Amino acid sequence: MRAVPPAARVYILCAVLAAGACAAPAFRSGAGTSWSAVLLLAALYAVCEQLTRCSFLGDRAPTGMGAFVPVLLAAAFLLPPAAAALVAIPGALAGRVDQPPAGLRRVWRAAAFAVSTCAAGWVFRELPGLSGPHAVAAADFPFALVPAGCAAIAFSAVLAALDGGVLVTAERCPARVAWHGLQPGELPPYLVHGLVGLMMAVLWRSPYGPVTSLLVLLPMYISCWVFAQYHRERAAHQATIRALVQAVDIKDRYTRGHSERVGRASVLIARELGMADDRLEVLRFAGILHDVGKLGVPTRLLRKEGPLTPEERRVIELHPEYGHEMVRGIGFLREARAAILHHHERLDGRGYPYGLAGSQIPEFARVVAVADAFDAMTSTRSYRRARPVRAAVDELKRCAGSQFDARMVGALARALDRHGWHPAVTADTHDASGLRGNVPPPRSSGDPGPLSERDAGHRPARPLHSVRRRQGGSA
Repeated sequence: MRAVPPAARVYILCAVLAAGACAAPAFRSGAGTSWSAVLLLAALYAVCEQLTRCSFLGDRAPTGMGAFVPVLLAAAFLLPPAAAALVAIPGALAGRVDQPPAGLRRVWRAAAFAVSTCAAGWVFRELPGLSGPHAVAAADFPFALVPAGCAAIAFSAVLAALDGGVLVTAERCPARVAWHGLQPGELPPYLVHGLVGLMMAVLWRSPYGPVTSLLVLLPMYISCWVFAQYHRERAAHQATIRALVQAVDIKDRYTRGHSERVGRASVLIARELGMADDRLEVLRFAGILHDVGKLGVPTRLLRKEGPLTPEERRVIELHPEYGHEMVRGIGFLREARAAILHHHERLDGRGYPYGLAGSQIPEFARVVAVADAFDAMTSTRSYRRARPVRAAVDELKRCAGSQFDARMVGALARALDRHGWHPAVTADTHDASGLRGNVPPPRSSGDPGPLSERDAGHRPARPLHSVRRRQGGSA
């Protein structure tokens, strides 16, 4: 276990002292703290946190506190700020922690939640719009929406600020990254939490009593659980894709990083064409996995330095079919499977594996074909330098209508004009051991160098009629 840096320990101690200062006024005589409400809300929050530790839920139990924020915000709406701060402490101290040191992490969570809840309560109390301090009732519901929303934003902002300090002191994260502030995309969930917390508070003060507030919390918990399941499934998909791509990269070291870049270029084209977001993700998968069939090609052919024989070329040209078979059973890939199978087809019908032409070629395959050829031309190999982006686009335009779909080529050109192309450093400039190597100079000032038949899977790059094979022969 890595030791916690002294600066982080001091920072956590300061947070604990701040939490104590926030909660201390609740114990003063005459503070008017409703201890029954504090105990009920603290018990409810603790029970919610304990649900994350239930063994029967296993890995499906939510590990975050997203489903339980409404309980803390309801406390901020119902109680004075100091009393609201107390609600978070027992549950946070008993909550689930997956990484060591567990004790210190629990103390940190309790302090951070207490300070954040106190801040939310203070904002809610000070803003106008209610009939009295914390007089949350059904009649106040419309007027309390703005203060509740502001309180939820205050809760999230204070929590983000405190977490940023931990990242700086414990993880040595740069301050500009750690304190990036609350992103716009993070606001809607917290606003929803604020609304749910307000509804809980209204029902709590209604004639039906505190028990009815659970009618709001239960659906919220279920929805968060379902959302967490979705993210776990998505993470599993990403892990599957990464494993397949890493296997290809290990086998074909000459094009390492190529798959990720093709996925990025495919998304650029798709966005320019106005594709729906759900299709964008599948198309990205298609670009990343387009060469997964290389796992079925003998390694000696992928790494062969000299010209391929006709028989060897036919073996390599089987990789789209191999790839299609490999991913056939992966349901979430959907249209990506067709792109993997047909990304080497040509509009004039001279491609492979089936010689499809024109509109017979699936749309995703036409996108990936352009992205594949673009990256093949703009990536440095160990035997040639990359072509400039503009030269690669001009070559794609020259071959549009015969090899490539002109609509896809135009979309890529427009996207590059708007966003540019900034590929990461790839393993193409590394030697076989994975260490950075020196890139040799181009073969001549007028020829950027050949496209190796190690990339014979990258036949879309063959419109370069001037390109010659590394050791003689035509490409």
